[in-house]
Amino acid sequence: MTIGEKMHQTLASLEGVKANMKTFALDTQDQNAKQMFSQYSQQLETMCQGLQSRCNYIEQQEPQYKVFQQAQQQQQQQ
Repeated sequence: MTIGEKMHQTLASLEGVKANMKTFALDTQDQNAKQMFSQYSQQLETMCQGLQSRCNYIEQQEPQYKVFQQAQQQQQQQ
């Protein structure tokens, strides 16, 4: 697994956790918990944005790390 693939996998995981936090905030009646989950979701959004920026930078500097392009090429070869 390349660094690009690992970074995209990590980004997808973070986005999943962020979605879970939003769901928890919507599902709970406890206002303190709702606020906590919302804050966590916002923090995770900031992390996702930073990691996405890093992924974009790496892909610009090292085109071989372009994950989606590699996946398309592999599909075409099969």
